[in-house]
Amino acid sequence: MVDLTQYVWIVWLILIFVCVIIELLTLEFTFLMVAFGSVAGLGSYLLGWEWWAQILTAAAVSVLLLLTIRPVLLRYMRKGEDPTPSNIAALDGMSGRVVSPIGDTTGLVKLANGETWTARLAPGSSPTTVETGASVRVVLVDGATVVIIPVVPDEA
Repeated sequence: MVDLTQYVWIVWLILIFVCVIIELLTLEFTFLMVAFGSVAGLGSYLLGWEWWAQILTAAAVSVLLLLTIRPVLLRYMRKGEDPTPSNIAALDGMSGRVVSPIGDTTGLVKLANGETWTARLAPGSSPTTVETGASVRVVLVDGATVVIIPVVPDEA
C-alpha cells in the first residue's frame, strides 16, 4: 500500500501556486497571505510534522498575516489615492442653470461641469415650476435624470 502522505509537499506547492495566481488577478493581498500560510504549511511538512499540525500551522500563519500585515499593505497602497468624488458622486450638490423650463414634466439643466442633464424637481419643492436661466442645485441622481431644487438668490 502506498503512503500518500509522502506526496503532501506537492499539494502545498499547488496551493501556493494557485493562491499566487489568484492574487495576481485580484490584487487585494488576501490570497498572498494564504500563500504565505501555505509556505508555512510546507515548512512544517519539511520539519516532519503531522498533517493536522501542518494545516493548523498554515491556517494560523494565514490568519495572523491577514489580521496584521494585510491592513498595513492596503493602507500603504491606497495612500496616494485621489479623494475627489467622481462619476455620480461628483454631481451631488453641484449647481447648474435651467436650459428648458421644469414644471410638471422634466426639463433640461446645464450643470457646472458643462454637462446637460434631464431634470425634475425634488418632491416638496416650494416653486412648482422653474423657468429658464434659474439657478438650481442637484440633490439626487435618478438614472439619467437629476433631481434638483431651486436656489434662492440669497444662497447663491
